[in-house]
Amino acid sequence: MVFKLRSEYKPAGDQPTAIAALVKSLNEGKRDQTLLGVTGSGKTFTAANVIAKFGKPTLVMAHNKTLAAQLAAEYREFFPDAAVHYFVSYYDYYQPEAYVPVSDTYIEKEAMINEDIERLRHAATQALLTRNDVIVVASVSCIYGLGSPVEYKKVNLEMRQGDALTRTALTRRLASMYFERTTGDLSPGTFRALGAGVEIMPSSERVIYRIDLTGGKIRKIEEIDHVTRVIKTELAATFIFPARHYVTPKDVLYAAVHDIEFELKERLKELDTQGKILEAERLKRRTRQDVSMIKEFGFCNGIENYSRHFDRRQPGEPAHTLLSYFPHKKDGSPDFLTVVDESHVTIPQIGGMYAGDRARKLTLIEHGFRLPSALDNRPLKFEEWEPRVGPLIYTSATPGKYELERSGVPVSQIIRPTGLVDPEIIVRPVVAREDCKGQVRDFIDEAEAVTKKGARSMVTVLTKKMAEDLTQFLVEKKIKAKYVHSDVKTIDRIEILTEFRKGGFDVLVGVNLLREGLDLPEVELVGILDADKEGFLRSETSLIQTIGRAARNVAGRVILYADMETGSMDRAIGETNRRREIQLAYNKKHGITPKTIIKKIHDIVGDIQKVRDRAVANLAEMDKDAFGGSVAKLIKSKRNEMHEAADRLDFETAALLRDEISKLESSTKTKKK
Repeated sequence: MVFKLRSEYKPAGDQPTAIAALVKSLNEGKRDQTLLGVTGSGKTFTAANVIAKFGKPTLVMAHNKTLAAQLAAEYREFFPDAAVHYFVSYYDYYQPEAYVPVSDTYIEKEAMINEDIERLRHAATQALLTRNDVIVVASVSCIYGLGSPVEYKKVNLEMRQGDALTRTALTRRLASMYFERTTGDLSPGTFRALGAGVEIMPSSERVIYRIDLTGGKIRKIEEIDHVTRVIKTELAATFIFPARHYVTPKDVLYAAVHDIEFELKERLKELDTQGKILEAERLKRRTRQDVSMIKEFGFCNGIENYSRHFDRRQPGEPAHTLLSYFPHKKDGSPDFLTVVDESHVTIPQIGGMYAGDRARKLTLIEHGFRLPSALDNRPLKFEEWEPRVGPLIYTSATPGKYELERSGVPVSQIIRPTGLVDPEIIVRPVVAREDCKGQVRDFIDEAEAVTKKGARSMVTVLTKKMAEDLTQFLVEKKIKAKYVHSDVKTIDRIEILTEFRKGGFDVLVGVNLLREGLDLPEVELVGILDADKEGFLRSETSLIQTIGRAARNVAGRVILYADMETGSMDRAIGETNRRREIQLAYNKKHGITPKTIIKKIHDIVGDIQKVRDRAVANLAEMDKDAFGGSVAKLIKSKRNEMHEAADRLDFETAALLRDEISKLESSTKTKKK
């Protein structure tokens, strides 16, 4: 077996049937399948079993970085011996280049690259080129351009004990592979020469390889811990991949520059013909400056806009992406499995990337900021993505029209391993009348009853303002409540959700609680205010997904507040009741007594506080006279903790540590002044 799945659980409920059906179809060569799994039915565990039985490298696509990190952590637990990697956009902050003609405003590209995510991206591509037991969990950024896997693999450096190699030759080779030379601490993609040896930190991992080159030969290759400097092991050989995904041989670079200059000449003729003198002058100045930088340094700001020339592609031809690094058969067809998680969101996201990117670039080209070839620095079109992935499994509680049309009848996973059934649904009026209290008063009474039992309640509204106002109203009524919406910072949102699970407050108010990725078994009651207001937040899909928030508690109930029953409501209630009847019948037949899911509370905020407490303790132990030196050691220690948090895919903790390091470095500089 290529993949060895390790879990204390065995497939249960509908999982064994779903696994068998999916694997059978894969082995028969069926391309598209849909796993329609209700919330809490263990779709990820089912997918893991399919991956283990199918035995091919797998791409798991998710619609955001947070969900991708959660999935990567789960797959790492299921496959501890395999190479499970995380591939998302490496920008902490990204403002794309743009031009607003109405106000004549040019917006320069601004970006902040996350070094740890870039390292994880390299680790993913290198694993795909060297192993078979690889699972890459990626966001939709995997359809954006990446360097050629052929060129990337071609320039890898293999070193073996006994090979003839001088220090000068090695340093030159590393420089040609885009490694940067340093005399200080090593970071991924850097090297330093010490005596007769060279120390290298690869772009994909935080470990140091020390190459002893005494006498013009490789005498020894040692793997060293980058923090303690302790020798971990001695190696007979090692591979080093380039420090960048974009690898351009010199002859290709010269050819690319020639093509850029030719394209500029032709474009200037077009602009002159159109009487666009300002645009022509602007384009000529910017492009010639870029070409000068490329000739001198092999790089320029915004070099990705010339990627078509460097890749030697034809106009309109798509770029290489992460998909190019996965294995392919001799005929060029994909030879890997693709799992599209939460496909009802991810599939539309894949389809929407190209149009937005193209519209922005067309404006830049029209006004002389970029050459037309900039259009070919783009994500894949949806019709280009489809043939570039192998067999597909779409997983969702509410699959979309595309998935169902492609796959036909879905593989259903309605029975949960826990025996839990879909929640009971109650419909009550919105407006207060003589015979009813109205939605807010009724929800308050229901929530207070739930709180008395020690459980929690959630309520969804239509706008951020409504969420804030309702929360204030609840607090005035002596109900412990807090809200979350898109304006609440990520760290604060995590802190609120952790506090909610711990019982710090009783009612959570939100707008689109689906995007929070909530998994809260403590929630017994979900209230949906204004459920009859048709729209994105009250569509059939949104209603079913929101109803599922109460499916992890044995006493789960959902109240839809509506004065009329919309089509979306009717379909959502009908589907939920259909599933509920199947689940109740199964439990009765097999004598199963449902139990509320018990899930460990992962306290990210507590982890952050522990890190801060250690920092305070370290500061307290410092000798005041040696403050400067101690701060340097503290910064180094915290930087290591930051990288460890990133390796765990705990980017919230890593981000806070990064900010603390920045403050410490600023204070040190201030003291020196």
